[in-house]
Amino acid sequence: MRLLILPLVLALSACSLTPALVKPVLPVPATFPAADSPATRGDAADLGWRTMFGDRRLQRLIELALANNRDLRLAALNVEAVQAEYGVQRAARLPGIDATGSATRQRTAANTRAIPAMPAATQDQYSVNVGLNAFEIDLFGRVRSLSDAAFARYLASDHGRRAAQISLVGAVADAYFAERLAQEQQQLAQHTLADWRQSLDLARRLKEANQNSGLDVAQAEGQVASAEADLEARTRALAQARNALRLLVGTELLTNLPAPLSLEEQPVVTQLPAGLPSDLLFRRPDILQAEQNLVAANSDIGAARAAFFPRVSLTTSLGFASPAMSGLFDGPHRVWAFAPQITLPLFRGGRLRSELRLAEVRKSSAIAGYERAIQAAFREVADGLAGRSTFGRQIEAQTRAVSSAERRVRLSSLRYRAGVEGRLELLDSQRQLYAIQQALLDLRRGEFSNAVALYKALGGGLMEKDLAPDPIPLGSEREELSGTANDGSRS
Repeated sequence: MRLLILPLVLALSACSLTPALVKPVLPVPATFPAADSPATRGDAADLGWRTMFGDRRLQRLIELALANNRDLRLAALNVEAVQAEYGVQRAARLPGIDATGSATRQRTAANTRAIPAMPAATQDQYSVNVGLNAFEIDLFGRVRSLSDAAFARYLASDHGRRAAQISLVGAVADAYFAERLAQEQQQLAQHTLADWRQSLDLARRLKEANQNSGLDVAQAEGQVASAEADLEARTRALAQARNALRLLVGTELLTNLPAPLSLEEQPVVTQLPAGLPSDLLFRRPDILQAEQNLVAANSDIGAARAAFFPRVSLTTSLGFASPAMSGLFDGPHRVWAFAPQITLPLFRGGRLRSELRLAEVRKSSAIAGYERAIQAAFREVADGLAGRSTFGRQIEAQTRAVSSAERRVRLSSLRYRAGVEGRLELLDSQRQLYAIQQALLDLRRGEFSNAVALYKALGGGLMEKDLAPDPIPLGSEREELSGTANDGSRS
């Protein structure tokens, strides 16, 4: 009969005081502004980063960053630490069985006043035991709630690592485009400075031939000085962009990288499908992280509620005890102990109620964080869609403006050489062309930055290669405890 006590007690520990988790309604509209038509619906998260970014040099930099970036490495180590914490908490749900062995030898003092007198004696005691030590029987689900909370925090940390990878891939791409922009702007500044120096040389020769005044020379000298200052600024921006890229990659930039492509030649997918806001709930790791934090906070409420009820612990042992080692394991020396204990909190000074209130407030905070994550994701996608629909037309218009400015410079140069108009008109046309060309480069980089931001906002960047849509059923994360890859990719 005694053998049935422990299984019966363990079976009674299925009770749980954790409240049912009700997720809040999506605090965003059902569709994105400027959403795709049904015929073009898709999921950008299924697009591998090698497809998204076709530049082989950029692909190699992303590979190096995924292998060497310290922030991503810290995120992975944090996942391992939280997983270990979950293992510790989960172990509390199972009885800990210990084996102990002891040997005692003691001498008792003589008692000469006793009748008859008791001489001094030496006693030996040997024992071997196997048993449980203060195992808590989880009648009200306190230990289970703590275990569930630890598991949810493990999942949240893993989603945080995935979010860190998405951010890293996007940051490397954005820093690479910033470096490409800085280099092309430096090259444009160098080319413009060379042209303006030739123009200054022409002004000086015309001055020596008494065909213009010193004002033209002064204007040309000021223009060259301005270009020289701008070139230094572009050189500084290029060095800083490369430093930022080196930090993200996590290692020194290799010299054998593939040749870079210009901004105009970059094979970046800029027309990404957005899908529906509800797709973000299982595509965005930061939203999944906020959701698991909400699950953990809800489980903490169950543990805080269970603390109001009696706590039952069990200590048992089975073994042998004998005054002689030779007969330790004989039948008559068998011993056992069964010591259940129940603890009922009577007065804690309001501590238990405060802990319950704290758990409830943290759950409310987790709900607000979950809703905020959804709203932020919706805003990021909406911003990306706004850029997607306007950057192309803006770049086309800016390209026409560059062509017009180039024609103006050619005509002004011809008119100046023919003496039809003064140098002021030529200088103005040259400055305008330079500014418009720099703005066009900024726009090209802005289009790629917008594409990167939209790709990140839609949950892209976890996979190296394209993946056919394969929605993960809700509630299947617990079975994936041991199957999460370091790079977040699936094949």
